[in-house]
Amino acid sequence: MTLAFVSHPDCLLHEMGEGHPERPERLGAIEDRLLASRLDWLVSRFDAPEATRAQLLRVHEESYLDSLESIAPRAGLVEIDPDTAMNPQTLRAARRAAGAAVLATDLVIGGKASAAFCSVRPPGHHATRSRAMGFCFYDNVAVAAAHALEQHGLARVAIADFDVHHGNGTEDIFRNDPRVLMVSTFQHPFYPESGIEGRSERMVNVPLGAGAGGAVFREAVTREWLPALDRFQPQMIFVSAGFDGHRDDGMAMLRLVESDYAWVTEVIRSAAIRYAAGRIVSVLEGGYDLSVLGRCVEAHLRALLGP
Repeated sequence: MTLAFVSHPDCLLHEMGEGHPERPERLGAIEDRLLASRLDWLVSRFDAPEATRAQLLRVHEESYLDSLESIAPRAGLVEIDPDTAMNPQTLRAARRAAGAAVLATDLVIGGKASAAFCSVRPPGHHATRSRAMGFCFYDNVAVAAAHALEQHGLARVAIADFDVHHGNGTEDIFRNDPRVLMVSTFQHPFYPESGIEGRSERMVNVPLGAGAGGAVFREAVTREWLPALDRFQPQMIFVSAGFDGHRDDGMAMLRLVESDYAWVTEVIRSAAIRYAAGRIVSVLEGGYDLSVLGRCVEAHLRALLGP
C-alpha cells in the first residue's frame, strides 16, 4: 500500500503567541516520531500546494474570505477570538493546509496513493462557512470533500471526525448536502457546545461524557458509526484526525490511548475497503501534547498502511 504524507514548511510559519497550544512544534513532533519509528521509509512525501480561491469558495462564503484577507496583519497578531489569532503568515499556512487536503484527494482518486495523511496546521474543522474559530480558518477536510464531489464527480463521501471537540464547522458546511455523511465522537458538554441539536442519519454525532475511555468510545463507534457507513456506502472517506482525546493530553478529559486510535483507523479503513476502493484522506486536527501527538500519529499511520 502506498501512503502519501502531505505537508509543507509554510505550515510552520503560523503562530498565535507564546504559550499557545496550537504551535509549530506539533508538526516537528510528528516528523521526529516518523524518523524514530522508521515510518519515514514507508510513506511517500508530497509538498502541499496552496488551495485556490475557487477551491475555498466551495465551502466558504466570498465575504468571509475577503474579510480574512482584509484583517491579515503586516506585523504582529490580530485576534479573531480569545483562542484564535492571525500573524502575517497565517493565511499562507492555512492555504497550504487546505491545499494539502486537495492534493491528497487527487493522489488517492488518481491511484497514485492508496491513502493519504496531511500533516498540516492550522487545523480546520471548527471553521464554518463564514467564521474562523477554535484555532481554525479554512475547513481543510471540507475543502477536500467538496473537491472530491465537484472536481472528481463522486456521488457520496463520508467524513469521520474523532477529535475531542465537535467539528461544528464541517457540520455547518454539509448539514444540508445529501452527498455527505458525517460521523463523529466528541466530549460533551465541551467546546464548542454543539453537535447535540440536528443529529440525523447523515449527521451522526455521538457525544461522550468527560472521563470516557476506550471501551465507551469503541462501543459508540460500533453502535452508531458502522450502521451509518453501511447505509450510506461512501465512495471515499475523509478523516478529521484529532488526537486531543488522549488521556495524557491536557486539552480535554477523555481517556483514549494509542491503541484506540489505531482501532478506529482500522474500522474506517475496513469501511473504505468495503465501499470506497480503500480510498481515505486523513487530515490532522487537534493533539497538543507533543509526545502523545507523535505516538498517536504513528499508530494512525500504521493502521492506514494496513497489515
